[in-house]
Parts: sequence; C-alpha cells; structure tokens
Amino acid sequence: MKVLVIGDVVGNPGRKTLKAYLDKYKNSYDFIIVNGENAAAGFGITAKLCDEILDWGVNVITSGNHIWDKREIYDYLERSNRVLRPHNYPNGVPGTGYTILKDKKGNKIAVVSLQGRVFMPPIDCPFTVANSLIEEIRKECKHIIIDFHAEATSEKLALANYLDGKVSVVYGTHTHVQTADNKILLEGTGYISDVGMTGSDNGIIGMRKESIIPKFLTALPQKFEIAEGKERINGLDIELDDETGECKKIERINLSLIELGIFN
Repeated sequence: MKVLVIGDVVGNPGRKTLKAYLDKYKNSYDFIIVNGENAAAGFGITAKLCDEILDWGVNVITSGNHIWDKREIYDYLERSNRVLRPHNYPNGVPGTGYTILKDKKGNKIAVVSLQGRVFMPPIDCPFTVANSLIEEIRKECKHIIIDFHAEATSEKLALANYLDGKVSVVYGTHTHVQTADNKILLEGTGYISDVGMTGSDNGIIGMRKESIIPKFLTALPQKFEIAEGKERINGLDIELDDETGECKKIERINLSLIELGIFN
C-alpha cells in the first residue's frame, strides 16, 4: 500500500501547490491524507475548501487546533467522515477524530487525528485516548495512521514509542517545519516529528515576515498575513505491508514548484 501524506496546507499558495502535486502524482498512490487546518487564509478551513480538496483525489483531511476557526465547519464535521478534528477533544464537540476507509486496492485503512497537550490547549490525554481507540480499530483493520498535531517533539516521539507495533505510522504536524528524523521504530511503526507545511517559503511558517517579526520585537498582537512565492510542498511517501500493516518505507517529500517542473 502506497500512502501520500501532505503537511499543513497554508492558504491559497498551499492549495495551489497541493493541487499541482496531486495533478502530477496522485495516481501513484493508493491513499492520500492532507492536513488542511490552515487552508483558509492560514486559519481554519471552510466547507467549500473541504469539498474542493477532496475532489482533487484526497481521501482524508486531518486537522488540529485551528479546525475551530471557521464556525461554518462545525456542521460539516457532523456530516462527513472524511474531515477529522482531533479525537481527544472532550465529548460533545462536533465531528469525529477517526475514520476507516478503503484504499484503491480495497484494503481498509484507519486515519486518526490527535492533538498534543504540551504548550497546547488543555484537552484529554492523547495517550489514553489513542490506546483505547486503537484497541477497537485493530479489531477491524491493521493499517492505522495517526496525525499527531503537537508542539513538542518529545511528546510526539513518546506517543510513537508508546504505540510502536500497534499502528502503522505516527507523524507530527503543527510546527510547519519539516524535521529530518523520519525512521521506522523497532516494532515496525513509521515516524517523523513533523511533516512540515505546504505553502510559501518566502515568509515565516507560511506568513509574511512583515506580519511576524514585529510580534517578536514588540510582544504586541499582529494581524498575520499569508506569504506568497517560492511555494513548496512538504509531505511523506509511505509504503505499508498489505498484510501486516507494518511500515516498510517512510521518506520525506520537500519540493518546490520549480523542482516539480511547475513554474510560478
């Protein structure tokens, strides 16, 4: 099973880069996962953008703390099992944090969205929530991929080791900076601390430098604006064993539109 994972898509530059990559490569994959929580001008995602991204060939859209930024998405989360919010939010919030779908070959694959707690809003424990959820999922399928939206690398690596051998892949999102620690853990679980982001490389984590730097200089609130130009796609090229669900390959994708042969 070949799986494509794309890191946090930031605004219109991220969306156009995602579409360009999918137009060229989506047929090479059996299943595609995209983190879309920053797709709407960097903050949240709309129902229209969800439909658009799914129409491009994406199977599941994961998210994180910014999923709540656009109020209109609440109803959409209740209707769709292909757009996920973190599963460890308290009971009563809209939507679900996991789904089980089939890939092109008919294999069942579960995608789980979780959110960390270190330097993040205080929500339910991702470790205990993941453990009980995965026990149930494994009764139905062995291919389980977790998007862990978290700040601290220690928390991400701890969760991956805690679940090693129980899930196929644990990958981190949220920081918008791709890490170089992709590897397969001892019991067969693929891991990377952060997939990175898809959007403009002209700014700071997808935002214009001019709207970010003053915050560090003054400590005053600033209106963040989307950066444009030098767009890059960050993601993962993953191969899973069809029978066992073990990760056989986890390689980083970090390419500009120019390197993809698409000039912008």
